This record gives sequence, structure tokens and C-alpha cells, in this order.
Amino acid sequence: MQIQQALQWAAGQFTHSDTAALDARVLLCAVLEQTQTYLYTWPDKLLSEAQQQRFNQMVEQRAQGRPVAYITGSRDFWTFTLNVSDATLIPRPDTEILVEEALRRLPDGPSAICDLGTGTGAIALALASERSAAQVTGVDFQPEAVMLATANAAALNLTNVRFIQSSWFDSLAGQQFDLIASNPPYVEQDSEYLQQGDVRFEPDSALTSGADGLDDIRLIISSAPAHLLPGGWLLLEHGYAQDHAIRELLEQRGFSQITTARDLAGQPRVTMGQLDNPS
Repeated sequence: MQIQQALQWAAGQFTHSDTAALDARVLLCAVLEQTQTYLYTWPDKLLSEAQQQRFNQMVEQRAQGRPVAYITGSRDFWTFTLNVSDATLIPRPDTEILVEEALRRLPDGPSAICDLGTGTGAIALALASERSAAQVTGVDFQPEAVMLATANAAALNLTNVRFIQSSWFDSLAGQQFDLIASNPPYVEQDSEYLQQGDVRFEPDSALTSGADGLDDIRLIISSAPAHLLPGGWLLLEHGYAQDHAIRELLEQRGFSQITTARDLAGQPRVTMGQLDNPS
């Protein structure tokens, strides 16, 4: 089968996907270990028997709904490619909004940064790559996530970041940061969203947080001041309808300069506040 034929056939199998053609290209690039440019340059090139067999297996998994990132074991985020696994959420483009907002509030010089619920390490690694003088700490409750994030840091040759196992702040006693960022679980436990698309295959522990989706965010906001330096920032990714509640929680806890950034679709996505300097 030629490359163009393989792509057409695969896209036709992904009736459930809104990105069928893209899914097919990403999977075939993984099989061929080539870029998408290669697919366009050599559309008539024949796949080997081994390549065809592996591609067929990947297409079958995707046709059953399994996320492309879990099939290939990788996902692009920020300026690099990360290894992913079933133990973590798949990094998404909207989370880059959190990285952008954090960078706007960080100095170019030395700083201390914490990424809560780091998963693949995406946020921590992006910030570490952009702020070489910063010391970045990523924490996750799942040991598999800590191992994965550590491996991603090593693959990217980033030495100013470390990952530790912790349930939120439990292993960070006495430590303070200039900025704390988090993409915590924020989906309502009975949300219909959990039965749709790629989310069906991702770990519930990284998605859901109580009846209104805010249990973990409440804990983080309540505990964060003890771990922020004066003037430090707390940034939280959240669902599109949660910004007002989070702004109120931040205000009640003594944060100021509270604002919300919108995602690529124009929905409220990241809410942040600054811990006031002591008078």
C-alpha cells in the first residue's frame, strides 16, 4: 500500500474522530519515524510489510477510540515532544495558556517555581526550558507520573527541574515559591464529558474532583499562601464555567490582582492571583 492510500484508508476508519485525517498522518509518521512533510513529499512510496502491519494495529486501536498520544506514546507540547503514558493526562494546547501567563509573571533571573499535579511534566518542563535561572519543582501523587516526568526532563537535558511524589503540598513542608502553577482535576464527578472522546481512556484521578469539580482547587487555594513568597503568584487551569467561583475563592484567601485568561476557543481557562506583600 502506498502512503497516500494508507492515509485515505485509515482516515475512513476513524468515523468517531473530528480529526480523522490528522490522526492518520500522526500515526503513519510514528510508524515511518518521519515528519508529515515526508508524507506529502513521497505519497507514492510503498510501505514495507512490517510497516503496514504496525500501521494496521495502530489504526485498529484508534478506531476503537484510544487516544493517538497513548498509541504513539508521545505528544507535542510547547516547543518539544513529551513521552506520555496511561498514568497521566495527555497534554493539551490549552494548557500552553497557563505556561504563557506564568512566563509573563516570572523574572528572567533566579526564581522558584512549583507545578502541582505535574503529570508528564509538561508545565514544569516548559517553564524550566524558558527560565534557565529558575529552579522548578514538579509534584504528582502518582509515582508513575513522577518517573515519566523525570524521564522527559532527562530526554530534554533540563537540569533545573526536579520531580517528587507528593499529594499536593504534603511533601513541600517549609518550601516557598515565587510562582505556583497547576492544572488540577476539575471535572464534576458525574459529568457527561467523562464518557466522550479521548477522556474515556484517561485516568479519572487526574480528571474529577468532587460534585462541582472544585474540591482540589479549594485545597490548593487554601494551602498555597503558606508556600508562596510575598508577591508570589498562583495560577490555576480550570473548566469554562468555573472562573467566577475560583475568583471568589482567591479573593477570600487574600489574593489580589485576580484575573482570568481565555483559551484558544475564547473560553475562561486560567485564573490567577497574587499574594499581597506584607504591609
